[in-house]
Amino acid sequence: MSSTIATLQDVASVDDFLNAAATETVPLFEHLEFEFLLEYDVFAPSKRGRTRVHQPPDLFRGFLHCYYEDVYGTRPVTRELQHSLVWYYCGLDKPPSRDTIDRFLTDLEHVIDDIFDRLVEQAAARGLLDSTYSIDSTHVESIQHNDAASWNYDPTAEEYYYGFGCTIVSTGAKIPIAAEFTQTKQADQKTAMRVTRDALAVDTPVWMLGDSAYDVLDWHDHLLAAGVVPIAPYNPRNTDDPKDIEYRVEGRITEHSEDVQLKQSILDETYTNRTGVERTNDAVKDCGLGHVRARGRVHARTEVFLALCLRIVVAITNYERGNDPGCEKL
Repeated sequence: MSSTIATLQDVASVDDFLNAAATETVPLFEHLEFEFLLEYDVFAPSKRGRTRVHQPPDLFRGFLHCYYEDVYGTRPVTRELQHSLVWYYCGLDKPPSRDTIDRFLTDLEHVIDDIFDRLVEQAAARGLLDSTYSIDSTHVESIQHNDAASWNYDPTAEEYYYGFGCTIVSTGAKIPIAAEFTQTKQADQKTAMRVTRDALAVDTPVWMLGDSAYDVLDWHDHLLAAGVVPIAPYNPRNTDDPKDIEYRVEGRITEHSEDVQLKQSILDETYTNRTGVERTNDAVKDCGLGHVRARGRVHARTEVFLALCLRIVVAITNYERGNDPGCEKL
């Protein structure tokens, strides 16, 4: 944002500013309407009839702007939105106070899942999803002052970190379509099944990819029953009598169907696409997933889903502008 603020010194009018900022966050607000936030009861006027000084769609744009510019936490967000033309092009009538920012984040906790789902629907309507879904878990670092977080070991990085975890299903151009915030990086089976069901509620893919942590019978059988082919490496450590297979689905199909056959070469080729979810994780971290500054578990979860929402908004905006939706910036 420092480059944008420097540009403002030479800008004579709001129109000039909007043109100068066209490569920044203004495009995020051109192709998506956030007026649906007004439908949520949590944002309704108080029983005394007191209306909100700042409307939820405008505050939501403010958070999207800040996260895009790597500004996180209620105090930094409040400071960023003090810049006159910043709050102006986010749709605000005046800069919000820190109490307003904190209250909005608190209210957002109740509806952030639905907001995320609405944005996923917008991506799906534009044809940005494809026939291959991938599921993976990633670490979410937190500030040391967040007592709800804990020390966890990340086997991928081979190091400990203080924070939480997030399980994400992604598809298409680095687009998260289902997610859940977890206490640790590795999600339990119940969470994995819930996120999988949420992803299938968006659309039914042909393939669902996961690493060896998803060598789980219930996960495979649920997907096969839904008409989806799950591909996860077979983990021989799960049994004393290992099978001669590379992927668990080979054994499940052999046991339950005499008519269906899958060539291992096709499974191998398809499984190489699993790296897409890792790229999605990196893209969402670039949108704020790796910078959770809130205290408490609930606020931290809200910030994680804000980062997920921003990633979808960036993908849709790039698509509408004729750019590659998979680009992590505009």
